[in-house]
Amino acid sequence: MMSDRLQRLFALVTLALSLSACANADTPWVELAGRRFHVEVVADEAGRTRGLMFRDALPADHGMLFVFEREEPLAFWMKNTRIPLDILYFDANRRLVSAAENTPPCSAGNRCPNYPSKGMARFTLELNAGIARELDVQPGAELVFGPGIDASP
Repeated sequence: MMSDRLQRLFALVTLALSLSACANADTPWVELAGRRFHVEVVADEAGRTRGLMFRDALPADHGMLFVFEREEPLAFWMKNTRIPLDILYFDANRRLVSAAENTPPCSAGNRCPNYPSKGMARFTLELNAGIARELDVQPGAELVFGPGIDASP
């Protein structure tokens, strides 16, 4: 028979695991080439400016999704970004327009290069460098949004 202390510990561990599973289920996600990524959704100017700056790591199954109000030529840079990234641009229909693969970190401040889209884009997905190649994503690949991602203009 379990002691009271052990039963309480077991109950706390079970509760913590349950809450963790619920939190993960509520995390926004996208799918690309059949692979799911938990994403931070950024839809305001301050968030777009900050992006993934000053972060030392990005879990393998995570990314950042930038949502813009309208389709337009977009360009991102790696200012103060410490993680090499793939920057994927999608149009309003969530089809891949172009990709800037393996963009290196940049600590050169305002001298960091821009990585422009090669067409009109409304969504940008940043993932760890190498994932686009690993998934063999090609122009026209569809980005699927999970529930809770507001893509309305």
